[in-house]
Amino acid sequence: MSGGEVAGILVAVFWAILVSFLAVALARLAQTLRATTRLVADVTEQAVPLLADASAAVRSAQTQIDRVDAIATDVQEVTSNASALSTTVASTFGGPLVKVAAFGYGVRRALGGRKDDVPAREPRRTVIVGRTVSRREKRTPRGKRD
Repeated sequence: MSGGEVAGILVAVFWAILVSFLAVALARLAQTLRATTRLVADVTEQAVPLLADASAAVRSAQTQIDRVDAIATDVQEVTSNASALSTTVASTFGGPLVKVAAFGYGVRRALGGRKDDVPAREPRRTVIVGRTVSRREKRTPRGKRD
């Protein structure tokens, strides 16, 4: 065997090893691609129903939001009507009722203190260090009488 034949055999062996490595790498790549394809198919099978459910949930939430908005609008209208009614009642009945109450109080007070058969009460007195002072007697801040 000559040197050229040995070199040819070495090149052929290296070439066979390189092709073997490439074949193994391509086989593993094909396996990975098959697994990826199966994974994508499974995800698609599960994602389509989930997306349909999510879409239905969003539609339902939108319906509920529309209802809440309508209720909030109604509550706001009722609140403004109640406020207007309260203002109307206060302005219509408030002044006259206060006047009637004051008049009734004055009449009761006038009639209560003016009975002929009942003697007038003596005013209450307060004892201050051996001295009696009536409550009606006015005092100045320094303790002197007016």
